Amino acid sequence: MSSQTREQWQSHRGFLLAAVGSAVGLGDIWRFPYVAGENGGGAFLLVYLLIVLLIGVPLLLGEFALGRRMQSESATAVARLLPSSRWRHAGVIGVIAAGLILAYYAVIAGWVFRYAARYLSSSAPALASGGFAASFEAYVSRPLEPLAWQLLGMVLTTAVIAKGVEKGIEKVSLWLMPVLALLLIGLAVHSATLPGFGQGLAFLFQPDWSLLAGPGLYVAAMGQAFFSIGLAMGVMVTYGSYQPATRPLPAATVAIALADTLFGVIAGLAIFPAVFSFGLDPAQGTGLIFVVLPQVFAQMPGGGLLGATFFLLLAIAALTSMVSLLEVPVAYAIQRWGWSRQHASLRLGALLFVLGIPASLGFGTWAGLPLPGERNLLDAMDFFAVELLLPINGILLAVLLGWLWPRREALQAADLLDNRLGQIWHFCLRYLVPVLLVVVLASSVSRA
Repeated sequence: MSSQTREQWQSHRGFLLAAVGSAVGLGDIWRFPYVAGENGGGAFLLVYLLIVLLIGVPLLLGEFALGRRMQSESATAVARLLPSSRWRHAGVIGVIAAGLILAYYAVIAGWVFRYAARYLSSSAPALASGGFAASFEAYVSRPLEPLAWQLLGMVLTTAVIAKGVEKGIEKVSLWLMPVLALLLIGLAVHSATLPGFGQGLAFLFQPDWSLLAGPGLYVAAMGQAFFSIGLAMGVMVTYGSYQPATRPLPAATVAIALADTLFGVIAGLAIFPAVFSFGLDPAQGTGLIFVVLPQVFAQMPGGGLLGATFFLLLAIAALTSMVSLLEVPVAYAIQRWGWSRQHASLRLGALLFVLGIPASLGFGTWAGLPLPGERNLLDAMDFFAVELLLPINGILLAVLLGWLWPRREALQAADLLDNRLGQIWHFCLRYLVPVLLVVVLASSVSRA
């Protein structure tokens, strides 16, 4: 598709909400609270904020600038930037990462849709039969039912992508993101009335300084920042390519990173007070959402309504992120092979659903497979994608943007030419981002 016929966001607000919708998904509302809970709360939040500032914002602005200047998704954008270099194929890594993450992300989204349906149909009390943990484990170990909900998520995602940028992604984001924000803020306000609110605040905002000595904390914070904001997945390069050149990027980049961080913090404020109010453990891992919170809702007055609100919120968040992830390989297929948007959406949506089946079956039928670190298949896919593939691609992007793209052209593309902030941005891309990512990657490899 040529730059003359390439789709564009119809409004700056649409671009912002679509980018925030990509960032604010299960990464903020499901993953952020449990990763923060496993890594000490306040200490994790402090490191996470530093990584967003030092790595997230510079790389995010670089991805937007690259996509807008080259008017292409990530693989084609890098090839156009360096047409005769051996680096020209590096952008394909982002396409692969987005597809892999969506494949297992759809499994978790399926769990969310199923819980949302249970609460909305008032059948949530059945989740307590035999205990919430046993109920969740029994469900995810079934071979067919989780696949049906996973398929529903992929069908909805494919339908949105097939509609295109303006009528699909932008329209859905304009409607769903305000609803998502209102639901999450409402839950956080309710949590402020609970007896454990003070403990929740202390856990999230008072760091245990001794935890800063552990390298695992930094790896977890980096992985969360990349997963949540959508860095190095090709998403933001692709979204940037739909942005007209007349709209400035730096302010939008900061707004998107800030909104994503605020959503994660508000999710923590909504969840941790409830956990502490009922004497439960915040370090519950992935089960924090599917085991601990249903237990909390069951003990709260009006818990059924709160549970329905929460899982409806989570379902909206899952859908907006899935849409952004599928758009990356679809945009690549349109530009690389000339497929129609509908054709690319259907074929790639079906392919990624099939690739996600092992992640679902890894909790039951294929649960006994010997994997490094005693991981299940979904955790293994998440580790490979988030802790290995994303930092590798982040390093490559930093080198491409900071070293291989002529400095003046890069600054002009980022709307930072003859601007002191541009010097700081370019310094971060050249030195700070790759060095920090190499350290984090080395730590991840050592734990593989």
